[in-house]
Amino acid sequence: MSITTKATTALGAAAFILAGAVAASAQSNPTVGGAPMLAERNIVENAVNSPIHTTLVAAVTEAGLVETLAGPGPFTVFAPTDDAFAALPAGSVEALLEPRNSGRLAQILTCHVVAAEAFSSAIGGMIADDGGAHPIETVGGCVFTARMSNGRIMIEDEQGRMATVTIADVDQSNGVIHVIDTVLLPSG
Repeated sequence: MSITTKATTALGAAAFILAGAVAASAQSNPTVGGAPMLAERNIVENAVNSPIHTTLVAAVTEAGLVETLAGPGPFTVFAPTDDAFAALPAGSVEALLEPRNSGRLAQILTCHVVAAEAFSSAIGGMIADDGGAHPIETVGGCVFTARMSNGRIMIEDEQGRMATVTIADVDQSNGVIHVIDTVLLPSG
């Protein structure tokens, strides 16, 4: 099954959850990919509604993490966009979505999740308190480094690759999402 087919299936399965979401009361959350992100919805419900996170939704579904990320949390999710996944070497995403690689996929995805709610102001404060570089310990066992650059949060993964938070503080009922432009990878 292709990434698009898996994402479309996941989107269809969760569409009933989002019925009427656009008509919900006004909120101050940023939009993501032009789609409203509703603070009363959980991480999975909002990710499904984002047109720039179809690969992430397909990956979360394939890795069996939907129930966890829809759970009570709190979580902070650094959510790579479809373009971030597309920037990986050719064939990487397709290989990760194969059932035989589900453990590696789950590890990569959980390295994007912190078991606490951390808005950008808190992350910025931790970076400042730690002299410009704050370690981020993830659910997947990765330790990334957060820094500030030109007023934006940057996350360095264990391979020395940098991701920029492009949309911060997307409030969720079970945490917060920060949209990033690079897939974060563990060291091995």
